[in-house]
Amino acid sequence: MGLDACGLVLAAKIGACESMGMSFDACGLVLAGEIDACGSMESMLEDFDSFESWCCGLSIMEIKTDVKESSLILLKQGAEARVFESNFVGKRSVIKERFSKKYRHPTLDSKITLKRLNAEARCMTKARRLGVSTPVLYSVDPVLHTLTFEYVDGPSVKDILLEFGSHGIIEEQLDDIALQIGDAIGKLHDGGLIHGDLTTSNMLLKSGTNQLVLIDFGLSFTSTLPEDKAVDLYVLERALLSMHSSCGNVMDRVLAAYQKSSKQWSSTLNKLAQVRQRGRKRTMVG
Repeated sequence: MGLDACGLVLAAKIGACESMGMSFDACGLVLAGEIDACGSMESMLEDFDSFESWCCGLSIMEIKTDVKESSLILLKQGAEARVFESNFVGKRSVIKERFSKKYRHPTLDSKITLKRLNAEARCMTKARRLGVSTPVLYSVDPVLHTLTFEYVDGPSVKDILLEFGSHGIIEEQLDDIALQIGDAIGKLHDGGLIHGDLTTSNMLLKSGTNQLVLIDFGLSFTSTLPEDKAVDLYVLERALLSMHSSCGNVMDRVLAAYQKSSKQWSSTLNKLAQVRQRGRKRTMVG
């Protein structure tokens, strides 16, 4: 698909591309869920220098807005970003805003923030291409440093497992969740993508279908090293042990599914054993 065919809407603040009177030949967009993947967008995001040059040109443009600040509902705030519920072209959506760091020089801060924004968008689109369910990316705003994507209606895996811990485990549902987690991670890793923050808070089950959806690719990066894949799994293992120990050894079920999903599971799990040993030594030393 060509770039002009994809078009661009910036941060849900432009009602129609035509109103800007320009050809969007620098970056594509997945628009309003009608297009699940846009190859030109991913290619553009891969070339950060082109993306950055295009973004610099945007700073002198007058961007019309059609979304009032009052329409944004704060869902979550972390050290790096704020997450809002909003509306995008009539669809319920989420806006993730990466805010500036006051201790950094403004020019450096903008460049770093833009690079991280680009990386997150790139990893999210790559995950979908690998067959992993993620929110559909609607727009990238390099001026306001925001990503706008699909709102996924459904509980987090964290909430479900905590419910199991309080009121008893539903074995069939737990098996299904573990199977989907292991399968998704296997697809990511075989595709050379590391999530970087595999916690049960970053996994949702879509209402109606119970399909697992991975979110928050803010720490994601590309790597084919077994070490990086093993650390990715270890982060999940520690999260399960610390938050959901009452659900039994969920990680064993996840790893069983991971072995079926990943063709490179052997080297990764061998490295995971080494990572576990290092983790135990740190715990003992303090």
